[in-house]
Amino acid sequence: MILLRQIVEGCLLKVQCASTRRGRRLLAPRFAGWRAPLTVATAFLSFFLVSCGAARPAKYYQLTVPKETAADPPGDPLPVTILMGPIMSSHLYREDRIVYSSNGENMGIYEYQRWAEPPTEMIQDVLFRTLRSSGRYRAVHAQRSGVRGDYLLHGRLYDFKEISGSPMSARLSLDLDLRDTKTGATVWTHLYNHDEPVSGKDVSAVVAALNRNVQRATSEFAASLIQYFSAHPPAPSPAPAQ
Repeated sequence: MILLRQIVEGCLLKVQCASTRRGRRLLAPRFAGWRAPLTVATAFLSFFLVSCGAARPAKYYQLTVPKETAADPPGDPLPVTILMGPIMSSHLYREDRIVYSSNGENMGIYEYQRWAEPPTEMIQDVLFRTLRSSGRYRAVHAQRSGVRGDYLLHGRLYDFKEISGSPMSARLSLDLDLRDTKTGATVWTHLYNHDEPVSGKDVSAVVAALNRNVQRATSEFAASLIQYFSAHPPAPSPAPAQ
């Protein structure tokens, strides 16, 4: 550390002296004795950089999305068009880093373990494709498509992370709301909060548990929506203009 500090100080002195001819004349004798230390420092820094090696490659993970083959629904589809809106969250879940925490307040992110897309977008896509492929609704579109719908489904993601400890778990906390686009009233809401056990000690096991949690939540949301429409049969409405 002393050697590196001396080198820095010598470089600063070089800059100060180089501005005048007098400084340039003084530069050579003052730095003549620094060649050996400078060579040693250069070798040290070169060894340090080589020992660090290349940057560690990042690993990317994604959630399982159901196939787009619609199953035969029991009876005719409900005469409603659902728009899939955004899932809001904190910035942690709108980025691609995998989040971990303890049961306390501390949270962190893995540097080289990342999602292929932000969790909010992946979960939104899983919900959207699940509802659309179920065949239970006349149509399911993304809100950004510009299609007019009868209901807007949107939500907020509170937790999507590893819970460190013994045993480890994968926590998902997600709240969904269904809003009638004609009246603006929220007609259905459902909060999902579950810690899925992690069967392993590495990040891939955590990802697998989070994926299972999303699939479980998606099934629960889909079943709850059907229960709502069964209790509140929607009146037939014109098909949306394409």
